[in-house]
Amino acid sequence: MFESMIDPTGGWAASATDGAPRAARPDRLDGLTVGLLANTKRNAEAFLEAVGELLAGEHATAGVVRRTKASIVDPVPAATLAEMVELCDVVVIGVGDCGSCSASAVADGIAFEAAGVPAAVICSDAFRVTAEAMAGLRDSPGYEFALTPHPVAPLDADGVRERAVAVLPRLVGLLTGASAVPERAVAG
Repeated sequence: MFESMIDPTGGWAASATDGAPRAARPDRLDGLTVGLLANTKRNAEAFLEAVGELLAGEHATAGVVRRTKASIVDPVPAATLAEMVELCDVVVIGVGDCGSCSASAVADGIAFEAAGVPAAVICSDAFRVTAEAMAGLRDSPGYEFALTPHPVAPLDADGVRERAVAVLPRLVGLLTGASAVPERAVAG
């Protein structure tokens, strides 16, 4: 029996800014270095690896920088953020497949945006409300992210790849600023 409720926003308080900045978007991804920031949720690294492969194959990205956060609930460590800002042109973050990790992923995306690097966050559709709540707490109401059907953790390799293929157009749209792909859960 639970004696207390776990706060999926990790206890983050709203910041004192007047809205988080959004990084300038490139027109295209060809020739750019993509950062992949995974959490420790099952299939997060495999999902992002598939996204990285698809971006290279379909959008001619130049390289990938892979990092994994040690905790699903804590913000991206300052050293990791600084390193990825230095090395990456754009960053994909995920996979938010629970309340805490969805909130954390959105907070990380907003941190990259504030540092001048376009970010695309992937969350499962069951935790849209949690992700949106974190965006509000970080003074970024309406922060856009990509949704994939819940759950991601139990998928096999083929299922992970199918999800990556399905969400790729949305990720590209988020990273380049193209708004042709609507915000919705992708099939898969």
